[in-house]
Amino acid sequence: MPDFTFVARDPSGRPQQGTLEAATRTAVLEDLRGRGWLVVKIAPAAPDAASIGVLQTISPSHWMPIRSIDVEIGFSQLAVMLRGGLSLLNALNTVEENTVKTSMRRVWRTVARRIQEGASFASAIREHRCFPILAVHLIRVGEQTGNLDMVVDRAAETMRNRRQLMASLFTALAYPTIVLLAALGVSAFMIIKVIPALRVFLTAMGRRMPPMTQALLDVSNWFQVHGLFTLMMIVFLSLAAITFYAWPPGRGWVDRWLLRLPVVGKLLRLGATVSLSRAMGILLRSGITLLDALRTLEQLHKNRYLSDRLSDARNSVMGGGDLASSLSVEHAWMPMLSRMVAVGETAGTLDDILVEVAEFHEGQLQTSIKRLSAIVEPAIIVVVGGIVGFVYGSFFMALFAAGGA
Repeated sequence: MPDFTFVARDPSGRPQQGTLEAATRTAVLEDLRGRGWLVVKIAPAAPDAASIGVLQTISPSHWMPIRSIDVEIGFSQLAVMLRGGLSLLNALNTVEENTVKTSMRRVWRTVARRIQEGASFASAIREHRCFPILAVHLIRVGEQTGNLDMVVDRAAETMRNRRQLMASLFTALAYPTIVLLAALGVSAFMIIKVIPALRVFLTAMGRRMPPMTQALLDVSNWFQVHGLFTLMMIVFLSLAAITFYAWPPGRGWVDRWLLRLPVVGKLLRLGATVSLSRAMGILLRSGITLLDALRTLEQLHKNRYLSDRLSDARNSVMGGGDLASSLSVEHAWMPMLSRMVAVGETAGTLDDILVEVAEFHEGQLQTSIKRLSAIVEPAIIVVVGGIVGFVYGSFFMALFAAGGA
């Protein structure tokens, strides 16, 4: 029969863990409940070390980089075990055992070893770039206040909300982009390979090319003559754009004008408003001061223009100014944010107000994404249909000409 590892609490509240041999997971659950224990977790026992070594060697997870969702899952598991009464080291060891990705397992093992050496949990995870700075600050406050399980859960929730937000934006733009690229690829193949072959055939037969097909062939000829130069120019301009974006003043300029775009800019501003208000609300609820929260959020914003505006807001608050006026920047966050922050500062409930602002704008963001998809998808279909229709029309006109029609 297989072995199962368990984590439970006895009637006196003390944590218990071990391994039981049973036919099914349900049998282990019934056995532990029969002892009067509160079951926290049951999982199949890990394979022996030799098997693990072989699996790590052949598994892609051995060399795949750590993603945000790996940290998020680990935090979620850690919060559950800390609430169940396990010590931090036991919880970290359990998370390590149940982590699939080898690189992430190595990180958890290193964190546990650093804590055994006397380091704090916050300083141990700060040594690894896979942990966001927001989680580091939350965990530092949790260690100081004794609410580690709560702040770890909040860190996981913040990462989950951010991941879902980015997934929504990606989903809205991925489908139309893939369809457009596929249509352009098929059209390019027709223009470069199929239509020129038909031209050779029609010329050999002494037939004239239909005007529609001739126009397409002129485009094909132009690309064949100037294609290499065009490709070199595209590569050069792409490298120039990357270099300009890597230059700090250039990135600030690009990030600023991205927020001013008619449709995409609004989506970016909504996303930034949700991210800022939710993260700041969680930080303030966890006991972090406003100045420390602003300093942390400067590092979270990927948009350099918004990060600089947060730096200005922090300097203004340090000088005695209010946060609301500092956030009322045109073409930055949504206007409602500064107005609601002013209400929260006056009433002394800034953390609750920020969470409400995040929930409201998250609904607005989801609605905007659905509207964008509803507009973009038909537009892409029309554009793709026009391109493909023109190419296929030219192809069949050439076939009719070859048949003497």
